[in-house]
Amino acid sequence: MSQLEIKNLHVSIEDKEILKGLNLIVEQGKVHAIMGPNGTGKSTLAYTLMGHPNYTVTEGEVIFKGQNILELEPDERSRLGMFLAFQYPVAIPGVTVANFLRTAINARRRAVNPEDKGMPIPEFRKFLKEKMELLKMDHAFAGRYLNDGFSGGEKKRAEILQMAALKPEIAILDETDSGLDIDALRIVAEGVNALSGSELGVLVITHYQRLLNYIKPDYVHIMLDGRIVESGGPDLALHLEEQGYDWVREKYEEVA
Repeated sequence: MSQLEIKNLHVSIEDKEILKGLNLIVEQGKVHAIMGPNGTGKSTLAYTLMGHPNYTVTEGEVIFKGQNILELEPDERSRLGMFLAFQYPVAIPGVTVANFLRTAINARRRAVNPEDKGMPIPEFRKFLKEKMELLKMDHAFAGRYLNDGFSGGEKKRAEILQMAALKPEIAILDETDSGLDIDALRIVAEGVNALSGSELGVLVITHYQRLLNYIKPDYVHIMLDGRIVESGGPDLALHLEEQGYDWVREKYEEVA
């Protein structure tokens, strides 16, 4: 089974240190949730793991499948089996969801075999139909321009469809619940749950317990000032919902 091991990760943006020695292991088949106040570095962690160029790693390593992925480009990390669902997905007018996904799949195939002609259109249509049925999505969705005019819930569902098509081993969900009403949140969470299993490890980054009512975590971690300071089971998220973050700040005031 694959696992993503983050060791003593220090990350800066514009010379300001955001992550200050973060350690975490995310295993295939497990759901890890990271919670924490605004500005503590949760999204910085997500973007760093996928290779955003604005974030500078000053110390530490991230090991996945025997490689330090910090040395790899974002597309290489994706092909290795990693995936990031964005908090704010970008619209691409003129490119349909189906064309976007087929292009991404074919790019992966050609990276393995430059002679690969790509997935034939009939095979791709069958593949996409199966994934959309798994996620209970209207087939007409595939013909729309990616995220162009999408509601918040539709954008997040498009991200989950990408995850279904690319079949990662480690998926990072960066505040997937951001901007969603309860109905949209439930639909997106059901999609994640449909894909979960022994072959997928999930790192859920969220502010609120409500998402974890639908996506059940095996482990919950609390971030404060660029580090993980508390880890536990699902009850830890419930405790945060009841007590807020003040007790964490008081306990680790020397950190904060």
